[in-house]
Amino acid sequence: QVQLVESGGGLVQPGGSLRLSCVASGSIFSIYGMGWYRQAPGKQRDLVASITSGGSTAYADFVKDRFTISRDAAKNTVYLQMNILKPEDTAVYYCNADLRTRHLTRRNYWGQGTQVTVSS
Repeated sequence: QVQLVESGGGLVQPGGSLRLSCVASGSIFSIYGMGWYRQAPGKQRDLVASITSGGSTAYADFVKDRFTISRDAAKNTVYLQMNILKPEDTAVYYCNADLRTRHLTRRNYWGQGTQVTVSS
């Protein structure tokens, strides 16, 4: 059993910052990569940022130069530092992990999501 638990969401004013965290726990053998997705009401879930086990990162164009993804491999934790937030960043943010369990099964896991609301 694997769990991903996000934290750090909330209400912030435009131009503000938030830091999201996601901890993966349970029957984990190895993590190949982790990422953050977001989904606004009535819209599809989009990739925001990702990071591989080697530390390579990728970002959606709409967050480049504003968001930074990082990880603490020893803690199976990924972070998303979000700066210069805009109202259009309002969404539920989901953590994703591509990992292999101790039963050697490889698959993607999702967290339950954390709400980010950018509003004055």
